[in-house]
Amino acid sequence: MRAWPSALMLMAIALLAGCRPQPNGSETSLPSQAANEAPPQVISPALVAAARAQIGVTTRYDPAYFSLTYPNGDPPLDRGVCTDVVIRALRMQGVDLQQRIHEDMRGDFAAYPQLWGLSRTDRNIDHRRVPNQMRWFQRQGWELPISTVADDYAAGDIVAWKLNGNGLLHVGIVSDQRLYDGTPLVLHNIAQGTQEQDLLFRHTIIGHYRMQN
Repeated sequence: MRAWPSALMLMAIALLAGCRPQPNGSETSLPSQAANEAPPQVISPALVAAARAQIGVTTRYDPAYFSLTYPNGDPPLDRGVCTDVVIRALRMQGVDLQQRIHEDMRGDFAAYPQLWGLSRTDRNIDHRRVPNQMRWFQRQGWELPISTVADDYAAGDIVAWKLNGNGLLHVGIVSDQRLYDGTPLVLHNIAQGTQEQDLLFRHTIIGHYRMQN
């Protein structure tokens, strides 16, 4: 008469077969995706999507001074600077930095950096300068602590840097795409139009902001 396998032996056989006995003795199979079922769509935060939509549209870095309409004035869409990425993305959320910064500076000009020898506002360029954007974000209560921890930066956060080497200021938007180590990519225009790149911790962060609803 053949002896039945012990409980321990049955467990070993089950593990080798790639299944796990359930407490009630039944087996549960893993859910499978239907062959014709599309993978779930991941929706990017609105500010990220608005910045990413500029890739392939804004293909040039052009720091030229433009005479703009007001409000909602914009240089030609195929060109711009780092601040224009933020301006265009925020406009898609109903925030026109040209008008908002102009009105705030007109009400309290002395509260803004005095770096350009101006005595009054210039609605063609004020909102396109990184220090002015930083000050406006701060005055809206958007400012967050600066950190070297990747998880402290959420998709849609706005970050400002002082570039290593030349000391110029730069601004961009944190992406929802991350590197293998968890570092978020950044949507920005530093030389070749709007791009999505590994930049967050490549330069000295001098400002961290999050849009408030």
